Amino acid sequence: MEYRTVFHKKLQEIQDDVTRMGGLVGDAIQSSVDALTGQDLDLANRIVEGDKRINQLRFDIEEKCVQLIATQQPIASDLRNLVAVLNIITEMERIGDYAVGIGKITVMIGHEPPLKPLVDIPRMAVQTVDMLRRSLDAFIAGDADSAQRITLEDDIVDDLYEKVFKELLGIMMKDGETVTRATRLIWVAHDLERSADRVTNICERVVFVVTGKMEEI
Repeated sequence: MEYRTVFHKKLQEIQDDVTRMGGLVGDAIQSSVDALTGQDLDLANRIVEGDKRINQLRFDIEEKCVQLIATQQPIASDLRNLVAVLNIITEMERIGDYAVGIGKITVMIGHEPPLKPLVDIPRMAVQTVDMLRRSLDAFIAGDADSAQRITLEDDIVDDLYEKVFKELLGIMMKDGETVTRATRLIWVAHDLERSADRVTNICERVVFVVTGKMEEI
């Protein structure tokens, strides 16, 4: 079997693993916020435990990339693709860590009465997960234009974070007894805001694969 056939077969396997990891990470983020809004402590604990699967998949993909580089001696464009994979799975692993953080915060909150109905935090989660899934679609398709457009949507998450922060700060100023509960929700919003930032990093890697240029979008 000639070099290109072997390489692309193995690269396809790696890309399938990346897509699978993205699905697990996206589900973890969405489930972590579902656990928060539903005060579902069992679900929150499952998210924390499930992070081991995400981490292991990251290590497996990394090993496959290293082996492919070592055994197939890829040309420049192929090497860019593999380097991008190594960076993308690192970003996704960190997003998975944010999901774990939200799960742990949910457990800390427990069954305390909610400060307010949670509306914007779930919206942040939905937007972030959607951006993540589309960024991976852009990577698989080699679609730099879509990746660049996705980065613009980070502003949506940033605006929601600012809204949540200001609202919770106002609650704390009115009632000092709410400080702990409000601060924990700010942590959740911050984890989601940082998750969206990680997605923009993934999009930058997509552009790098397609254009050969590494730059901040």
